Amino acid sequence: MNEPAIRVEGLVKTFGATTALAGVDLEVRRGSVLGLLGPNGSGKTTTVRVLSTLLRPDGGRATVLGHDVVTEAPDVRLRVGLTGQYAAVDDALSGVENLRLIGRLLDLSRRDARRRTDELIDRFGLAEAAGRRVKTYSGGMRRRLDLAASLVGRPDVLFLDEPTTGLDPRHRNEVWEHVRALAAEGTTVLLTTQYLEEADHLAEDLVVLDRGQVIASGTPASLKAEVGGQLLHVRPLHRADVGAVATLLCGLATETPAIDPTGELTLSGDPALLHRLGARLEEAAVPVAELGLRLPSLDDVFLTLTGRPAEAGPAPEEAA
Repeated sequence: MNEPAIRVEGLVKTFGATTALAGVDLEVRRGSVLGLLGPNGSGKTTTVRVLSTLLRPDGGRATVLGHDVVTEAPDVRLRVGLTGQYAAVDDALSGVENLRLIGRLLDLSRRDARRRTDELIDRFGLAEAAGRRVKTYSGGMRRRLDLAASLVGRPDVLFLDEPTTGLDPRHRNEVWEHVRALAAEGTTVLLTTQYLEEADHLAEDLVVLDRGQVIASGTPASLKAEVGGQLLHVRPLHRADVGAVATLLCGLATETPAIDPTGELTLSGDPALLHRLGARLEEAAVPVAELGLRLPSLDDVFLTLTGRPAEAGPAPEEAA
């Protein structure tokens, strides 16, 4: 039982001239939640597709619960569940019909398929809509049904590939609650996400991918610690003043500030630097919307490690 639930060694996958995975190594402890993070095109979805046996790797090796994803693919499929970026339920069927159909496809008896469907409908709060066609469901309801569908076979390992994409904060929180409950029951979860708040709330361990390679791993706290202590952040009131603020900061500190898509500038700071910058901004008559110190976030980890936010960059593996 000390063997990791998932072990990946030197995983390689290419799509024509594009290398999606360039020697990925990672392990997921049994009963834990691992967050797989990275900008678009970093290899997150490709990794999930390989581990769930939907893609065949071009090099390296991966095992799930001790079974090789290539040579023992049927054994892997019996033990895992997958929720992709987009709901895979049938719009023409009701919620109940979707789950019962999956149960029968998994060789459950009619009685067991009905029993399991009733359990999941109740668990995910879909009782009132259970008999309605899925095309009438809201985005949050469809996502919950999709997650329920991945659990019909009681998987020991669950792959969640950006499970809350497109959901509003309330529905996102609902999905988070269900993931926490699954982890508490002992299900091993591998979660890919671009919502860094999501990883911070759900994952015990993190692996950061960029351009098909692992560039960092550890707990959320340890990755934040690598960024350093307090961060000074400033957002000019007018976007046109970003360059002027950056010049002021470069004159006060040896570090070059990071600039995010919203125009916020950040760099390592302390109260003294904050005070000096405030005085310079006032002298230059540059109005600011925000100015202060804060502790590092996972967004800061991303900017430090990759030089860009999580949602930036192309996604070659998405089109494959």
